[in-house]
Amino acid sequence: MDKLDSLYALSINGGIPDIDIFLATINFTLCVFMSFIVRSFYIKYSVSLTGKHHVGVVIPILASIVFLVIMVVKSSLALSLGLVGALSIVRFRTPIKEPEELVYLFLAISIGLGYAAGHTFMTTILSSSILAMIYFWLSNKNVGKTNEYNLVVNWKNEDVSFAKISDSLITVLKHMKLIRLDRGQHGNTAVLLVIPDSNVEIDLLVDKIRFLDPEADVSFYEAKTNW
Repeated sequence: MDKLDSLYALSINGGIPDIDIFLATINFTLCVFMSFIVRSFYIKYSVSLTGKHHVGVVIPILASIVFLVIMVVKSSLALSLGLVGALSIVRFRTPIKEPEELVYLFLAISIGLGYAAGHTFMTTILSSSILAMIYFWLSNKNVGKTNEYNLVVNWKNEDVSFAKISDSLITVLKHMKLIRLDRGQHGNTAVLLVIPDSNVEIDLLVDKIRFLDPEADVSFYEAKTNW
């Protein structure tokens, strides 16, 4: 008899049972609060090269939207199928270039899912643990530093071979790896992944290349940068 009453209540409410407004409000408040903490962690501790505030603004909004969606569809099979159909039509194209951005956005989605599903205690504990891990790991400033750089050399002197450039640079580098070498009628281009010695200045690398070809063009930038 109780099952029949439950089915009848579901049919009257459109397939969605009554939601505990008080509990939902508490979970939503915790969801927003935790998402703002994630935002502050991203802005303060992220080593991302793109605009941190641009992505940080999205984190609380994303968590809140996920919370709303899960609260609406979690108790209705029809709405869940409708959401799947809508997502199959809408194509999301985001200019995310770095894995760290995806990690923080996925954390925001997980927070919205956890609180909307009613797993308040577990979501709070696990989210806090993840943030603590980020804090203690990224508190070391050396983590955000990199010693790998891309070195791009363009030269036109036919008497200068790549071997000469390589032999000249290896004396001031810890490591050098050839990524790409182009040879053509209008000149030569070499793309290298290099790790300079700690006591070597960038000008010394440029001077060694310019010594072989004074008209050579040299570009030097961080290896993880996306241009």
